[in-house]
Amino acid sequence: MQEQSEGQVTAAVHQPQDVQVGFYHLTRTSFEAALPTLLERTLETGERAVIRCQDSGQVSALDDALWATPPGVWLPHGSQAMGHADRQPIWLTACDESPNGAAFLFRINGAWDGELTGFTRIFDLFDGHNDEAVQHARLRWQKMKQAGYRMAYWQQKAKGWAKR
Repeated sequence: MQEQSEGQVTAAVHQPQDVQVGFYHLTRTSFEAALPTLLERTLETGERAVIRCQDSGQVSALDDALWATPPGVWLPHGSQAMGHADRQPIWLTACDESPNGAAFLFRINGAWDGELTGFTRIFDLFDGHNDEAVQHARLRWQKMKQAGYRMAYWQQKAKGWAKR
């Protein structure tokens, strides 16, 4: 449950077994191309999202990409540069923060060193063309599985995603 206190949005703490983690192996598209569909579905369910980027340059690139979505797709979002986190259904950041009270975390190539228990769902997107990113994703998978998270692995196909 999310609560709002004096302009601050906080998230509830969830045990690993209550958190669904999906690893998304990008083999056809970039993060900028893959995220809009996942985020659109997130908003359709009434949830908020935080996207943890690797650096401020990636925050800026994703910001531009989310404003350039196809006609009919609206992905309202913000970042530190825009402020008003509590009003943003999607928050872009290069920090381990969730100031909008998001229940869904999108990790880009494993970015996020903070506590994961504030989320009900974690999307771990990684670049399948980068051997180091794939190796790090395998290590994250093993660590999270051992911690008791509910795990799923998705790989991009010619059309959509295939669960493995």
